[in-house]
Amino acid sequence: GIEGTRRLTGVERRPLIGTIIKPSVGFDAAETAALVDQLCRAGIDFIKDDELQSDGPGCPFEDRVKAVMRVVEAHADRSGRKVMFAFNLTGDLDQMRRRHDILLAHGATCLMASLNSVGLGGMLELARFAELPIHAHRNGWGALSRHPALGWSYVAWQTIWRLAGVDHMHVNGLRNKFAETDDSVLASARACLTPLFPDKPCTVMPVFSSGQSAAQVPGTWAGLKSTDLIFAAGGGIMAHPHGPAAGVTALHEAWEATLAGVPLADHARAHPNLALALGAAA
Repeated sequence: GIEGTRRLTGVERRPLIGTIIKPSVGFDAAETAALVDQLCRAGIDFIKDDELQSDGPGCPFEDRVKAVMRVVEAHADRSGRKVMFAFNLTGDLDQMRRRHDILLAHGATCLMASLNSVGLGGMLELARFAELPIHAHRNGWGALSRHPALGWSYVAWQTIWRLAGVDHMHVNGLRNKFAETDDSVLASARACLTPLFPDKPCTVMPVFSSGQSAAQVPGTWAGLKSTDLIFAAGGGIMAHPHGPAAGVTALHEAWEATLAGVPLADHARAHPNLALALGAAA
């Protein structure tokens, strides 16, 4: 859950700044690790596989884990802080057990699974044997929710997966690239942070993603009033005019300003990476 994620990453009193490996597929294990090295040096907190990347022939799961964790461990030895990488182990039960053991063997601190791919039975079983936090991706959610006649509510749906044992849940993001309103996204995030039982909080960390950038930071804080979240920007980091490292810096600057009550435009005057990020997002 939230406390375990904060303990493993060493991040307190602010959101975790995260990103998604882009391009989603196309990089081999060495190229993925090289990008992770850049991101670790820039001060990223959290990185995840794209949901399209699992165990493809161009980037086999075990090769990717070995290459990425060598970089993560080397950075941790230098800095004393271990970046959390959520490896997508989505598959059948035997595949997920084998991939989970590979993660343990190489010192990984997070796994990722696609909820609508593994199903409730698969997630229950995964949570029983998993020794790592479970980053739950909701890809496919649009098919369940976009038409009002379907009757699905994320507020109810997320409860099922929390009871199954997940630790992080995607909630989309403000001004996202999909067909969901900001009010709906914030209601989903608040639901993740609402305890299920008075004697057992069982809260999970909401993950804001989908077209996120420095520009959405003030609205995210205003709508949630909590720093218990992962703010994951793909293009918002990777497409920064000065490169991914500058994109990470810009997001840190955006959150620092927002939590201090400083308008982003004012803060950007003395912070060129933030200024460029805001310009690119305009």
